[in-house]
Amino acid sequence: MSGADFLDTNVLVYAYQFNDPDKQRIAHELVRRALAGKFVLSTQVLSEFASTLLHKASPPATPEAMIAILDSLSAIKLVTPDGDLIRRAVEAKSEYGLHFYDGMIIAAAERAGCERIWSEDLNAGQKYFGVTVANPFN
Repeated sequence: MSGADFLDTNVLVYAYQFNDPDKQRIAHELVRRALAGKFVLSTQVLSEFASTLLHKASPPATPEAMIAILDSLSAIKLVTPDGDLIRRAVEAKSEYGLHFYDGMIIAAAERAGCERIWSEDLNAGQKYFGVTVANPFN
C-alpha cells in the first residue's frame, strides 16, 4: 500500500456533515482522492465515523443512509487491526504519550506504509514512527 496517505476520522465526518462548507469542500476532495486509491483508512476510522454520524450528528444519519455511505467508501483500502497493531499502538502511547486510539491510527498508517496522516486532531507537523501529520484544514 506504500505511497498512499492515511485519512483520520474527522476528515470523513466533515465530508458528510454539512455544518462547515469550507471544511466540507476540502474533505470532499480528500475523499474523492481516497476513492481513486490515493488514501488508506482503518477499520477503526470507519467505526468512529459511523458512530459519529449515527449518534452525534444533528440530525443523526439513519442506518440506511449510513449503509449507503459505507458502501460508497468500500473501494478505499483498509488496514485491519491484529495483535501486532495493538502492540504498536501501546508503543506509540509509551513513546509519544498518545491516547491509545490515536496510537492505533499511527500504527495503522505506519503499517500501510503511509508518509502522511491527514487529521485535524493530531499535532500537525509532528512525526510519529516516521509518519508525518498534516492538517488539511489549516
